[in-house]
Amino acid sequence: MNQDFDIIIVGGGAAGFFSAINIVERNPKLKVAILERGKEVLSKVRISGGGRCNVTHACFEPNELVKFYPRGEKELRGPFHQFGAGDTIEWFEKHGVELKIEDDGRMFPVSNSSQTIIDCFLNASHQLGITIVTGQSVQSIFYTEGSTGNYWKIDTQSESFLAEKLILATGSNPKIWDLLHTFGHAIITPVPSLFTFNIKDTRIKELPGIATQVTVKVKDTKLESTGPLLITHWGMSGPAILKLSAWGARILHDKNYQFKIEVNWLNDIDTEDAETLLKELKQEHAKKTVVKKSPLDLQNRLWESLVLASGIGNETKWADLSKIQLQNLANQLTKGIFQVNGKSTFKDEFVTAGGIDLKEINFKTMESKLHPNLYFAGEIVNIDAITGGFNFQNAWTSGFLVANAISE
Repeated sequence: MNQDFDIIIVGGGAAGFFSAINIVERNPKLKVAILERGKEVLSKVRISGGGRCNVTHACFEPNELVKFYPRGEKELRGPFHQFGAGDTIEWFEKHGVELKIEDDGRMFPVSNSSQTIIDCFLNASHQLGITIVTGQSVQSIFYTEGSTGNYWKIDTQSESFLAEKLILATGSNPKIWDLLHTFGHAIITPVPSLFTFNIKDTRIKELPGIATQVTVKVKDTKLESTGPLLITHWGMSGPAILKLSAWGARILHDKNYQFKIEVNWLNDIDTEDAETLLKELKQEHAKKTVVKKSPLDLQNRLWESLVLASGIGNETKWADLSKIQLQNLANQLTKGIFQVNGKSTFKDEFVTAGGIDLKEINFKTMESKLHPNLYFAGEIVNIDAITGGFNFQNAWTSGFLVANAISE
């Protein structure tokens, strides 16, 4: 038994719901269904941002906003002029959800709960008469040219659905990518994007929980990032590390996640200046014990660990530091080398670099250039961003463009 709709959306996540709601708001005559393979819709929205849902980022200039996307920077410039972060805030306010800006620019619902976003989408869908069908794992997709017109046929394990237009908003879904490949679409092989670094090193072993502003480089590459670094039980995390993981997704994958990083704990002070600074401190604090208290903008425990790693004893006074010890300490502070052996997923935010080749998509409408009436929204395409609300902004923007194109 076939179920007929004007539009079928495969994927009950952020991009799928945003597309559906915007389509029917613009054209209430259209009959729209969302098919979700899981038992629940919007499950990624629920866990995102630690259960608070990092809706977007307070970056209102499209040319600046695109810089947070390792893949998709060029393609998103036009779309962000159509629907950017400011439009997102306005859209949610219009739908009864007020957002707030945190110090780092991330934006969350004032309620601090992702349930607010889920309720907003479910209520809107209910009011607009959008059909939501869960437990529908897509097995096959066909494009049929019939006497009464052309349509898409979507077979799940239990039912068949027909629609004139098809939107795929399935995120990182290998099965759907395989189906698209049979349609002639090129798929850029997916690799993990947002991840933390596994590092076993005596210098940081006893320091989980310490966070500080650093500059980090991946040795033998051009990868470099600045920002807060968090020492964890398994190694290193925080924005500085996550940025490297996003920009270096392919490079680090090719290295099999075995590589060296160089950490400058003094952030923007180079080794030479650090040495000069330490010589001044030697004069100033001559009678004090070096290890006791950090004279720099570093936590005492981190300072102590780096001092001991420089071959300076527990009782050594500043006045007794040799030239070699001063150089060692300057090196530990500004270019400490750490071996990375593997990665861990950042919280529950599993993001991949990869998906449908961007050359095969019309970024005015998000329609496939190979197949008319086939549209894409969200992470199914080869676009991904660093952490901070940017991946959701891509979902809203692409969903809006799809809705714009279809409802006309």
